[in-house]
Parts: sequence; C-alpha cells; structure tokens
Amino acid sequence: MARSDTVYVCQSCGAVHAKWAGRCDDCGSWNTLQEETQSAPLGTQASAPKRTGSRRARLELVDLGSATDDPARFETGMAEFDRVAGGGLVPGSAVLVGGDPGIGKSTLLLQAAARLARGGQRAVYISGEEAADQVRRRARRLGLADAPVELAAETSLESILDGLKSAPPAIAILDSIQTLWSDQLAAAPGTVAQVRACAQELVRFAKKRGTIVVLVGHVTKDGQIAGPRVVEHMVDAVLYFEGERSHQFRILRAVKNRFGPTDEIGVFEMSDAGLGEVANPSALFLDGRGSAAPGAAVFAGMEGTRPVLTEIQALVAPAAFGTPRRAVVGWDSGRLAMVLAVLEARCGLGFGGKDVYLNVAGGLKIAEPAADLAVAAALISSAFDVALPAEGVVFGEIALSGEVRKVGRAEARLKEAAKLGFSRAIVPAGVEGAGLEVTGIDTVHTLVSRLDPGPQ
Repeated sequence: MARSDTVYVCQSCGAVHAKWAGRCDDCGSWNTLQEETQSAPLGTQASAPKRTGSRRARLELVDLGSATDDPARFETGMAEFDRVAGGGLVPGSAVLVGGDPGIGKSTLLLQAAARLARGGQRAVYISGEEAADQVRRRARRLGLADAPVELAAETSLESILDGLKSAPPAIAILDSIQTLWSDQLAAAPGTVAQVRACAQELVRFAKKRGTIVVLVGHVTKDGQIAGPRVVEHMVDAVLYFEGERSHQFRILRAVKNRFGPTDEIGVFEMSDAGLGEVANPSALFLDGRGSAAPGAAVFAGMEGTRPVLTEIQALVAPAAFGTPRRAVVGWDSGRLAMVLAVLEARCGLGFGGKDVYLNVAGGLKIAEPAADLAVAAALISSAFDVALPAEGVVFGEIALSGEVRKVGRAEARLKEAAKLGFSRAIVPAGVEGAGLEVTGIDTVHTLVSRLDPGPQ
C-alpha cells in the first residue's frame, strides 16, 4: 500500500509545508494553509503495475532543422476569439480560460462550441456547476438551441475521461476545473491537489487523442482558490476574460500562447442575446465623449496588432487633509508617481499638496509606457484648467530626464486616429503622420509651455 503523509498546502500559491502555520512563507498569504493527505503519485513505482516482459521505448532525438508543418487550426467563426487564439484553436491543445465569476466565460465558450458544432465539428460541453437543463435554457436565450452541442453534467474525472475516450470529440469544454475531483485523491474538490491532478490528466488526454480541451477557471478577488495559477504552466494557452460589471464590454486577453502571440485582445459587448463582437473597440471606448474639458486626453494605444483609442481623465484638486491622495483606475500607480515626479522636478509643477485622481474611461487597463505623455497632458490640463484640443490624440514615453521618446507603431496609431475623425496629434518629436496636424514634443517642459495659459 502506498505510504501517505499529511502536508499543508497553500491554497493561494500551491506551496507545500510540513506543518501548519498562519502565514505562507512563499507568497505571504495569511490563513491559506489547508491539511491534505499526500499519497504516492499516479504512475510511480509504488502505484503503477509491474511490467512483465515489456521494454521501455527508446528516446528519439531530432535536430532543430527538422521539417515541421504549421499546426492545423479550427476557426470558431468568432473573429475576436480566433484573433486571441492566434488564428484558431489547435487540435490537441489545452486552453485555460480564467476570469472572475459571472464575467461571461460560460457564455463565450458555449457560443464558440455552438459555432464549431454548426461547422461540422463534434463539440462536448461538460458542466460541473450547472445542470444540463440550465445550460439548455441559456442556449435558448442565446439562440443556440439548434446547435448540435453534446451536454453533460458531471464532476468525476474518471467518468469524464471514460466518456471522452470512447469517442474523442474535436473540442471538449469543462466548466469548471475547480469542480472536478478524482477518487484517487482524498483532497476536496477545488483544492490545489485536485486541480493539479485533474488538469494533468486532461492535458494528457488532449495530447494523446488530439482533442482540444478547454478548462474554465475562476479567479476570486481574495485569492483563496489558486486553481488557474497552478495549471498555467501545464496548458498551451492561458486566456483571461476581464471587464467591469458596470460596463457592457468584455476583453479576452492572452497571457500565454504556445501557438500564437500573447499581446492580442478580443473585445466583446455583453447584451441580452449574449456576447457580440466589437470590430472597432476605439469607437466603443470613446462613445459618449462630450466636448473638450480640462483633464481629458485621448490616448492612441496599441493592443497587440490593433490600435485602440481611449480617453484618459485626470483631476488635480487641493488636498482636503494633510496627506495628498493618489487614486488610479486602469493604469499603474507606480507609473503615475514617476510622471508626477518628472513634472515636479523638470517642470516646476507642484503636486505635493494636491490630490490626484486618474481614470481610464470605459474600464480599459493600459500597461504600455506610451501612455506617459497622455497622462502628463491630462494632469497638466487639469492643473492649469485648460482643455486639450477635442480633435487631438496624444502618445509618447517619458524618461526620468523629462525627454519624450518615440514609441513603436506610431503610424498605425495615427491612422486609427484619422479614421475616427481626429485631425491633430501631440507626439514625440520626429514622428510624422499623413493627414493629421502633428505637434512634436521633445521634452515635457515643452508640453507645459504650450498648455500654460500664463498669468490670469
């Protein structure tokens, strides 16, 4: 009989501890260690049956120059989904789709499965959280009741694998990985041990049978369940479905993809009829934008190969208390502190006694440094109470010396701005744009000089 030991596993990062403690030494989380029984893993010498007369397969090595064909892909027909996946789903791949509960993961994958099924591919949807009747009701609401998608409500890993192995489908969606359990482990469903073991068996099935396995994973705000984080290194692609509940749009973002780029995003709009594709995200993010107002700047950014325009809003107000407040939504707070320091040290602007609020309109999260100049322009505009041109866009990276540096894909950014009706652009010096009136900025001090209204 295999020897079993009691260990304590952190449910936030998956670290294993020999004894209980209030705080995990690896990730620093408090009260996340849970007791689990650790037995000999499957396939080890203690648990695997003895081989009689069999010989191990010889390891075959090839060189890097060996000819390989590009992987075949199944296109779902949803252009935004296929864009993020790298042009379609690759047979035999394992994909993890993560996101907050209720964000729309099940709706998105049910729509993708229905389109594949209508295209002649066998699609299986296995739900561990809902009954089959609940999935059917959602399908009727989305207008997918006629799609030949095969449904099942099951949480036992062994039952799921037995059903899939009898007739391997083209794609199998398991919603969600936290609900699956294996009877070979004593741990409860949703724990790190169960999530890791179930994901490993499903990935092995995908590689052997050529089935696309899509795993759904929940991400809670307090980080108590770290299932998706544990299996990220096992799967071929990790897609995160994100968005604000107060906004109607959702963003599908690739953070790992062995068969495609990791900087693409897909934009969807949530409605009563499901998730609709947004072909022009810039128009969605700028929808409802009024006349020019102080503290507002339109940033021309890049999300993968797609230019996206969004509005950055800033408010500079006298501090009501002794300690000024810095509030940021949709941007890096450390980056904001750097821009404020440059404006103070290089341009003489004082923000030490003022509250600073920064918001990216529409709920989009911006990570690229090209937004530095747009943020600085919004801050200067709010501080001077002078509105930027309503028909202008801004982008550029700011160095600690106050220099404004060029950014990549400037031509694509300006073309997108011109297509949406913008006629002016504030950009780093040396950038040229056809059809737009370009104002080149070499330092942040130059931008302050252009926006400074002078003595009042």
